[in-house]
Amino acid sequence: MLDYLIIFFISMVPLIELRGAMLYATGADLPLISSYIVCIIGNMLPVPIIYLFARKVLEWGVDKPYIGRFFSFCLEKGHKGGEKLQSKAGRGLFIALLLFVGIPLPGTGAWTGTLAASLLDMDFKSSILAVMLGVLLAGIIMGVAGSGIFGAIRAV
Repeated sequence: MLDYLIIFFISMVPLIELRGAMLYATGADLPLISSYIVCIIGNMLPVPIIYLFARKVLEWGVDKPYIGRFFSFCLEKGHKGGEKLQSKAGRGLFIALLLFVGIPLPGTGAWTGTLAASLLDMDFKSSILAVMLGVLLAGIIMGVAGSGIFGAIRAV
């Protein structure tokens, strides 16, 4: 039970998210399907909050002492991610956001994708759906990759 709480909370951490939680789950030899479900819930829980409030909070904090530099960094990262998505996607922004979140590369994921969608003024429903499908895809990729990596290590 403790391992499930751990992967739930790991899934909520920016930059680590579901990707790290699925690796932890496969390394801890947890059942794949139940781990997958717990990781998805943990990764998706902050997404609506990020969409609705992150942009406002970051814009508010840009000129504040101590936090301004970090908030500027976050806004800049979101803008760059959004611009990259929009330039590559054109009208296929939904699919681009899904793939941006779903393909597990450093700097991509639900947090960055949701912030980028918010900065691009994508509608709430489309953003959440694209991010959710991306999280599902990332979970499958990381579950398969993690099982293969740890299965190979165990075989040796």
